[in-house]
This record gives sequence, structure tokens and C-alpha cells, in this order.
Amino acid sequence: MPVNHRFSYRLLFLLLLLLNFETARRLVSGDPNDESCLTNLRQSLEDPANNLRNWTKSFFSNPCTGFASSLHGVTCNNGRVYKLSLTNLSLRGSISPYLSNCTNLQSLDLSSNQISGEIPQQLQYLVNLAVLNLSSNRLSGEISPQLALCAYLNVIDLHGNKLSGQIPSQLGSLARLSAFDVSDNKLSGQIPANLAMRNGNLPRFNESSFTGNKKLFGYPLEEMKSKGLSIMAIVGIGLGSGIASLVISFTGVCIWLKITEKKMEEEEGKISHSMPDY
Repeated sequence: MPVNHRFSYRLLFLLLLLLNFETARRLVSGDPNDESCLTNLRQSLEDPANNLRNWTKSFFSNPCTGFASSLHGVTCNNGRVYKLSLTNLSLRGSISPYLSNCTNLQSLDLSSNQISGEIPQQLQYLVNLAVLNLSSNRLSGEISPQLALCAYLNVIDLHGNKLSGQIPSQLGSLARLSAFDVSDNKLSGQIPANLAMRNGNLPRFNESSFTGNKKLFGYPLEEMKSKGLSIMAIVGIGLGSGIASLVISFTGVCIWLKITEKKMEEEEGKISHSMPDY
């Protein structure tokens, strides 16, 4: 066997050994990024129902054993945190920006809790994220346009919060996005065209994705012009009612004056008949 080939085989063998060693190390000791991610998330959340009782430091240092995890709501893949699902656990507090340390995270579901505060902009660093469900919480603030940097997002569900501001048009550039719901918030402005329609003028997301935002308009919701006409109609009705009231009042005054004048004439007639002749 040529010397060059033997050297290549040895180099390949050495690389495989290093790869297996790194994998084994992660399986034994866990990934330090995942440890930071979980530790900070637990510190930012309040758990009155004690559903996260096993979320302790001893587990954070090694949260994964292959594809399994002892932590409630944690799913692993090859020794890394792959999915976080903490739904309907009566959790309070806020979302830790250190969630971005779970760099292998592909699904984040914190729905149906009482979590408040803003959605951390640092979520943009979860470049493998495919599912983001933060619905039915008490989240406020604006939706960051940087969320569009998570290019693999298939699902964005933020309905049932207190989010304000406009819907970032950058989210419409997410080519894989197949489910989008921001209904029942406090969003305003026009719905981005690239979220309402696909190329070729085909509908992308329907009305149910946007309802419940009083100051939000544009297709597929009612257009602002229609809202303007409705307001003008209300103003017109108000003005018409005011004019009608003035006419009725004026007519009433005229009738009262007429009656008063007639009574005065009658009184003058009585006085003239009762006066003696001299």
C-alpha cells in the first residue's frame, strides 16, 4: 500500500476517534450551552403548580441521555436539547433570552401559560427552529423582525397575547412558513401583503390568522376604506339626528308662542268687556 494512502487512512481513523470521543463526552457530561439555556429558563419562570420540580441543577449539567431526558417537557437528539414543550403548566414569569443557547432547538412550545414580558430578540439565533408556539400567554411588546432569521420556521403561533405594533413584513419572506396565527392581540397597521397572498395572487393565510386586532386592516380583513365609510355613516346619522332635534325644538317654540299670543288676545278681550262706559 502506498505511503500516501496509509497516511490518509490513519488521518481518517483519527478523525473518527475524535468525533466519537466528542459524542461520548456530550452523552456523559452534556452540552454547556444546553445547561446554560435550561438553567436560565428555569430561573426566569415561576412554577406555582410545581410541575418543574425535577428541573434542578444536577439535571441541567446532563439533561440528555441519547434521545431521552429526565426533565419534564424536554426531548433530546444525539445528546442535545431538541424540543421544549412546557404547555398548560400554569407557568408565570418571562422568557429567558438565554434560550438562544439551546442552539440545536427545533421546537419551542410554551403555550397556554401566564408568561408575560416581551419575546426576546435573541430567539433569532435559534437558526434550526421550525416550530414557535407562544400562544395563550400574556406577552406584550412588538414582534421582532429579526425572527425572520430563523429561516426554517414552519409554524409561528402567537395568538391570544397582548402584542402591539405592526406585523413585520420580513416574516412573509419565510419560505417554509405554513401556519401563522397572531389573532387576538393588540396589533395595528396593514397586514403585510406577503403574508396575505402568495406569488400568483393566491391566498396564503386566511382571516382567522389576524382577527381580534382592532387596529389591524388589509386583506384578508376589512379594508380601512370600509372602516372609514362606516365612521362617516355614523357621523352622518349623528348630524341628521341633531338637525331633526333642532327642527322639532323650533316647531315646538313656534307652537308655544302661537298659543301664548292667542291667550293674551283672549285676556285683552275679557278686560275690554269688563270696563264701564263713561
